[in-house]
Amino acid sequence: MKPILREFPEEFTADRLLIRKPLPGDGKAVYEAIQASLNELKPWMPWAHMNQTEQDVEANIRDSFAKFITREDLRLHLLDKVTGEFIGSSGLHRINWDIPKFEIGYWIDTRHSGKGYITEAAEAITSFAFTELHAKRVEIRCDSTNTRSRAIPEKLGFTLEGILKNDSLTVGTKKPRDTCVFAKTR
Repeated sequence: MKPILREFPEEFTADRLLIRKPLPGDGKAVYEAIQASLNELKPWMPWAHMNQTEQDVEANIRDSFAKFITREDLRLHLLDKVTGEFIGSSGLHRINWDIPKFEIGYWIDTRHSGKGYITEAAEAITSFAFTELHAKRVEIRCDSTNTRSRAIPEKLGFTLEGILKNDSLTVGTKKPRDTCVFAKTR
C-alpha cells in the first residue's frame, strides 16, 4: 500500500497529553515555546540557531502538516490534555514504510521540562507506532553527551544498539560528536 493511502488516527492521548498532528495556526504557540527554550535547544538542535520569525515557524508547521498528510514525516505536537497548552514537539521521522521503521525525535518547551512529559509522550508514540503503524523498529537517536535526552530511551527500555563515533558535528563549535542509537523492535 502506498504510504499516502495509509489510514491511522491523527491524534491520541497519554495520561496528561493530547498528541496530534501539527495544524495551521499552531505557529504562535510553537514560536513562543522556541523563544522561551533557545538556551536549552541551541546545544542540540541546529534549527534553534536560525533567526526565525513567527511567520517562519508557521510556514514550517504548514509544511509539516502537508508532510503528515502525505505520510513523508509524522510530526506530532504535545498539548496539555486539560488546558490545550503547547508543551513540546515530537514525531516519527526518517520513515521507511517498507519495513516499517521510524525514529522518534523530541523537544520540550523549557517551561515544562523536568515533569516527565517527554517520557510520557515517547512511550505513547512508541506504542502508537507499534499498534497503529505496525512498526517493526522504533529508534531514538541522541548526542551521547545529552544526558537528559539519553535518559528517555533508557527509562522506556529501549536497547542501546551502538554509539556512532564522530557521526556528526556539534552545533556551533563544529567538533565531531557521537550519536547513541537506541531501538525497540517487534
